[in-house]
Amino acid sequence: MAISSAICSSFKQELLQGKHDFDANGSGGDTFKIALYDSDANLGAATTDYSTSEEITNTAGSAYSAGGATLTNTGVGLTSTTAFTDFSDVSYTSASFTANGALIYNTQTDGGSNTTDAVAIIAFGSNKTATNGTFTIQFPTADASNAIIRLA
Repeated sequence: MAISSAICSSFKQELLQGKHDFDANGSGGDTFKIALYDSDANLGAATTDYSTSEEITNTAGSAYSAGGATLTNTGVGLTSTTAFTDFSDVSYTSASFTANGALIYNTQTDGGSNTTDAVAIIAFGSNKTATNGTFTIQFPTADASNAIIRLA
């Protein structure tokens, strides 16, 4: 099994159907989360929904909970012909776990709630481990060249 970085194909279709709202500065936007997975996960462009299969568990303490952390969207931008959106960094303190990748998903697409629609997969490239420390997911700069989600 493998984790491959990708914008999920189902997300691309749902975006054109108007199911995802990233505009944190407008109507409030949807709620996006990030879940962490071990190296046995099979995640990539074909991923359509959040799943607990191969999701990591915190081995000591309560740093990570099933379903992952809620993301703070930095809003939507446009530079020249590239639209983009990004999120603030996420940190898990007192963490003791190993993760190999992550899934960003939307919990309220199309104005609904309790959905699990996949947005993007992030492959870490190898196992990343925290042992009673801080595990941080650092998102790139929110601009047309670097943002985690870009449409050119």
